[in-house]
Amino acid sequence: MSRGAAGTSSDDGRLRFLVLFSAVLLPMFLAAVDQTVLALASPAIGREFGDLNGISWLAVGYLLASVVMVPLYGRLADRYGRRRLLGVAIGVFAAGSLACLLAPTLPLLILARGLQGAGGAGLMSLSQALIGEVLQPRERARYQVYFAVLFASASLVGPLLGGLVVELGNWRWLFAANLPLCALAGWRLSRLNHVPPPLETTGRVDVRGGLMFAATAALSLWLLSRTGGVSVLSGWSAWAVPALAVCAWIALWHLMSRSPRPYLPLELLRLPVMRHSAMATVAYAAAMFALVFYLPAYVQLAFGSTATEAGVLLLPLTGGMIVGSTLAGRVVLVTGRTREPPLFGLLLAAVGLACLGLLTPSRTLVMVLGGGSGIGLGMVMSVTQIITQVAAGPQKLGAAAAVISLSRNMGAATGAAAFGAIAFGWSARLPGVAAGTEGVAVAGSVAAAGSAAVAGSAAVVGSAAGIAGFHAAFLVTAGVCLAGAWAASRLPSERLAQDRKPAPS
Repeated sequence: MSRGAAGTSSDDGRLRFLVLFSAVLLPMFLAAVDQTVLALASPAIGREFGDLNGISWLAVGYLLASVVMVPLYGRLADRYGRRRLLGVAIGVFAAGSLACLLAPTLPLLILARGLQGAGGAGLMSLSQALIGEVLQPRERARYQVYFAVLFASASLVGPLLGGLVVELGNWRWLFAANLPLCALAGWRLSRLNHVPPPLETTGRVDVRGGLMFAATAALSLWLLSRTGGVSVLSGWSAWAVPALAVCAWIALWHLMSRSPRPYLPLELLRLPVMRHSAMATVAYAAAMFALVFYLPAYVQLAFGSTATEAGVLLLPLTGGMIVGSTLAGRVVLVTGRTREPPLFGLLLAAVGLACLGLLTPSRTLVMVLGGGSGIGLGMVMSVTQIITQVAAGPQKLGAAAAVISLSRNMGAATGAAAFGAIAFGWSARLPGVAAGTEGVAVAGSVAAAGSAAVAGSAAVVGSAAGIAGFHAAFLVTAGVCLAGAWAASRLPSERLAQDRKPAPS
């Protein structure tokens, strides 16, 4: 190919991506930012309704609906089209935002957040499926920096935006702002024109499996949201309820294994590459959400820093995620290798977390190790997304995106819950240290974890013994990353094939 022809091909690919990115930018940003935007606004909501204990369900309800609905979106998208279902998800998200805006009581607000989560479940997964539908695997890797900037911006902007809106106005404006953004996203999506791959038009949705999955996930997330709250489960219930959850998962697996078209995409999870990609994604999400939500609390606890300084010390972590994602994209683009980026990324994150748990803390050390961990974690998510889409094939892009989104949500919930329980639970057991029970009680709530960490650490700021729990949590999280690295080492070593001629846009 001549130099001029190569340049034209590259320009066409860039234009094709920018057209696509402009269509999925807002849905992906709304999905990412809405999980964290209420972190600093939750106390104001609780004060307005006179119920500070119930605000954790604003996050749990959103997360539960999102987890339950992700597999359904994947199934329906593969049958009726990813762009069409993404439009439905935007509409449901907008309806949920309007209901949140108008909610007169906290229970109705929690239900509205559930509706919003039902829409948010499709925003991220279907946007990723649509990217896989339009772009070839190596071509997706070329533009990973765009998505890394998007996710990092959402992680930073969400809590800050929530706090700023509450300080200057009213928390309801957080939901009002979603309405014009959803309208713009729907209009831009309707302008996207491309030739989709063949759809999967056989079989029916497993309704029984979906209801069973919803009940099992609800029980499990409720337990996660109460991690560390020993007063909630005591006596026989302390072991009976978790045992019931385990039995429910076993019964769910048995039910779905007998279904010809199960609610969860078991036909994909039976593939080793899908299982190992899901395990690596769970480890990545657990570590990332734990660091994003609890590292600022650790900085305030260890150094007596202000909230502003804690936010500044978090910048190397988010900046490292952008660098890591960009580096992984270049490796996949140039070499076609997809196993090495998540493998070495999770190993790097494990080293950074282990050093945070073992070394004497300092501001410089936190920034350096946070940046290194961010680089490692940034090398995971985008590459596992490409691996699963290639393994699933063009007809199951929705189901493949659902596997990764579900793994990310479950990893985020368990990571936040476990880290908070270890950090504050350990501190509570130390002599003379009293951990804030509210912080422990909502540790499993992903969107409220940041404010919960600050609330829980407020009682132990200035106590050197108090940071022992955080050091233990860093070491456990490093072990999780090592387990994820093992899973990544089991991924296929074959290189991606060179991109074929893309479908017309």
